[in-house]
Amino acid sequence: VQLQASGGGLVQPGGSLTLSCAASGGILSINSMGWYRQAPGKQRELVAVIRSGGSTNYVDSVKGRFIISMDNAKNAVSLQMNSLEPEDTAVYYCYLINRVPPGGAYTYWGQGTQVTVSS
Repeated sequence: VQLQASGGGLVQPGGSLTLSCAASGGILSINSMGWYRQAPGKQRELVAVIRSGGSTNYVDSVKGRFIISMDNAKNAVSLQMNSLEPEDTAVYYCYLINRVPPGGAYTYWGQGTQVTVSS
């Protein structure tokens, strides 16, 4: 399984960006997809997750500003980021949890994409 992330870049505070991540390869059954981020000098944190049934969770700092969505047919996940703040600056990583019968799971990671929020 390979994940290809795209959409990062430089944006001014208050601006918007959309990150995309497409999975390909031996996907059996997706449990969930999502995004982590890691800012310089900080630990990686879970930003948003969407499960195969459609439920979502967000870290408190992005609630109301970010929207995660998944295209099941394309095995892809997107993160629409609005009202960006300098504190959102980080490398963003997408991931996919693939169900592995019987009862197991495996996590795949995409390459990071840099998001920089600066004037």
